[in-house]
Amino acid sequence: MDERLGMSRAPERPGGGEAVDELVPPAPAIGLTSAEVASRVAQGKVNDVPARSSRSIRDIVRANVCTRINAVIGVLFVIIMIVGPVQDGLFGGVILANTLIGVIQEVRAKRTLDQLAIVGEARSTVRRDGTTAELAPAQLVLDDVVELGPGDKIAVDGVVGEADNLEVDESLLTGEADPVLKRPGDKVMSGSFVVAGTGAFTATRVGRDAYAAQLAEEARRFTLVNSELRNGINTILKFVTYAIIPAGIALIISQLTVGSGDIPEAVRRMVAGLVPMVPEGLVLLTSVAFAVGVIRLGKKKCLVQELPAIEGLARVDTVCLDKTGTLTETSMDVDEVHQIEPDVPVAEVLGALGAADARPNASMQAIIDAYPDPDGWADEHSVPFSAARRWSGATLSDPAGRTSTWLIGAADVLLPPGHAVLVAVDAYGARGLRVLLLAHCSVPLSEVLDAPDRSRDAVTPVALVVVKQRTREEAPATLRYFAEQGVQTKVISGDNALSVSAVARGLGLPGSERHVDARYLPERSDHLADAVEGNAIFGRVGPQQKRDMVNALQSRGRTVAMTGDGVNDVLALKDADVAVSMGTGSPAARSVAQIVLLDNNFSSLPSVVAEGRRVIGNIERVANLFLTKTVYSVLLAIVVVLANVPYPFLPRHLTLIGSLTIGVPAFFLALAPNAERAQPHFVRRVLRFAVPCGALAAAATMTAYTVARSIYDGNLAAETSAATLTLFLVGLWALAIIARPYTWWRILLVLAMAVSFAGVLVIPFLQKFFQLQLVGTTAPWAAVGIAAAAGLLLEGSWLFTRRRTKRESAA
Repeated sequence: MDERLGMSRAPERPGGGEAVDELVPPAPAIGLTSAEVASRVAQGKVNDVPARSSRSIRDIVRANVCTRINAVIGVLFVIIMIVGPVQDGLFGGVILANTLIGVIQEVRAKRTLDQLAIVGEARSTVRRDGTTAELAPAQLVLDDVVELGPGDKIAVDGVVGEADNLEVDESLLTGEADPVLKRPGDKVMSGSFVVAGTGAFTATRVGRDAYAAQLAEEARRFTLVNSELRNGINTILKFVTYAIIPAGIALIISQLTVGSGDIPEAVRRMVAGLVPMVPEGLVLLTSVAFAVGVIRLGKKKCLVQELPAIEGLARVDTVCLDKTGTLTETSMDVDEVHQIEPDVPVAEVLGALGAADARPNASMQAIIDAYPDPDGWADEHSVPFSAARRWSGATLSDPAGRTSTWLIGAADVLLPPGHAVLVAVDAYGARGLRVLLLAHCSVPLSEVLDAPDRSRDAVTPVALVVVKQRTREEAPATLRYFAEQGVQTKVISGDNALSVSAVARGLGLPGSERHVDARYLPERSDHLADAVEGNAIFGRVGPQQKRDMVNALQSRGRTVAMTGDGVNDVLALKDADVAVSMGTGSPAARSVAQIVLLDNNFSSLPSVVAEGRRVIGNIERVANLFLTKTVYSVLLAIVVVLANVPYPFLPRHLTLIGSLTIGVPAFFLALAPNAERAQPHFVRRVLRFAVPCGALAAAATMTAYTVARSIYDGNLAAETSAATLTLFLVGLWALAIIARPYTWWRILLVLAMAVSFAGVLVIPFLQKFFQLQLVGTTAPWAAVGIAAAAGLLLEGSWLFTRRRTKRESAA
């Protein structure tokens, strides 16, 4: 393996043990041949880490079918099938249909994610058959030779064979923030990424044997966990389970006691009391809403790598943006070169520096495009650009054989404060231009690396390279959208603060006149939080500082989204509540981001926010309905047990009511547009509606049932019909409240449910099928009057709840 990378080992010690490894200078590695690759694939020595985007179809089917809710409903369905009739088992068909819908939607989402993941996948440059090729991580095999450059993510474990100032950030694995200088023979681990320099390594462990494979497998799974919405629903289900068990046991005993010897009838009414306690569609519709969100965003070339990010971005109140690649295009052009030393061949020096950079960033690429490699110049030694240093350099020899050291980078880093040249730099920066200083250095590069502050005296300014950046056309509208939605925007950039401020001001960003040089920010976390909260523009921000600023905002209760595309953004992206990367961003940035904008369109962010708000707002709507049903079912069971009377419904009645007031409308409401701003305390708000609404529904139903029992004197079918009418009308009123604000289709939805129930009451076949027939006029009109009174009380409760929620939101 080492020979393949041009390395040789020291001979074994006498007596057997291997000597300490001593590496001779490596020769360029040619990599594996096609035959060697085929052999390793046949042996299974391939990087078979699971795909990032989704779980398998088998997992999807199992997750939707094998649930606790389905198990409970399944047992009750079997009981009903034993005692009959079939119409009392309709709830089983509803569960089957819901499960099929869930599976179909998740499979559609899986296919969307898989297709997008292929487009957005971070690929590796691999040497095979003496040439290089871009390969997906899953195509890497053991002993492959993989090239590295700034921003590259290391996909497999290996041993370095070639290194030219290669610096690797392993903070995502080890927690250590400082980059590690790698030399031939050093190990590199999957999950780390290159921050500076170039090199190559040989893969020593691939697939599940790699260091970060298990971590990646967990992180890449299509999941709904770690979501406030999902956690809130789980909390609700936990308490529902606690309520169902005692209520169910008491109801079983009660119905067998009052059944008058008719055991099948008692069993049917017992099942009728238990089935509606289970909010069977709540979890399903949450999954469907998220899955549909993935599909909708996929059509806009937005890859959601972690599903809760849709919800998270909807809750964000602060967005931190990197300027380059987010507000501006990644490509740049040299606008002008302001020469300070007239006798220096600036064009030749710039061309030679560009040629010496194996992996140029956007600024250096602009210089390369403007100044080609000159004849007769040679690179003796070079130091690549680093976001932490903010400069690159090289020792060059000219055609006459003279050697000199040159630096190019941020003027305010290379020059001491107050230098006269900085005045010109600020003048360009005020126009929103990026300025690079070309300087001659009288000391070796090694001394500049060891003591950057002391070496400032050895730097002589030669020229200012003015680079023009193109702002993204969609940026102003996107920034305006966030401002209108009350989301604060902060620009955190490594560029000069004055230049960043000018760009932001041109885009109409609120607060862009307040700019801060991050080198002078306080280190204490509380003071840093004050500074970050009070300003909008930050320049000269280092990679670790970006992370600290995100953490400072989070310490003040902020929900922070971070957008970026460079290797210097990775640490902040990893710590942000929601991380967003551009599709053309570095592989390292894309790998840690939860959302990747594959078409590099910054204007997609409002779409993600809107999709998250749709999911959160609509799931809260349907949760109100499902929990209302659970509350009134539990309360009805308790009252029936205490009153020692037959349960007022058969399963078919509650299936009808649940379908028309909850199931069918909830499906449409869960997928409808919804631009309401996301609010915290999901569980609290749902219970504020569901508990009083469920209590009123139960009270109205039992009142109507009691009135009907006094009128019909033992005609259980007529008594059940009156109670069913009351419960349906209260449920329909609750649906009418939840459907607000009204649109034409929401009004039509409520009316359609009312007409459907009326059809059951008047069509003879449906009357017989559902065993519903209103007898006389006294009890039915009493049922309508009781339902109307409950509806008015429900309106009062809703108004009180809304005012309280608004006061809390304002506070």
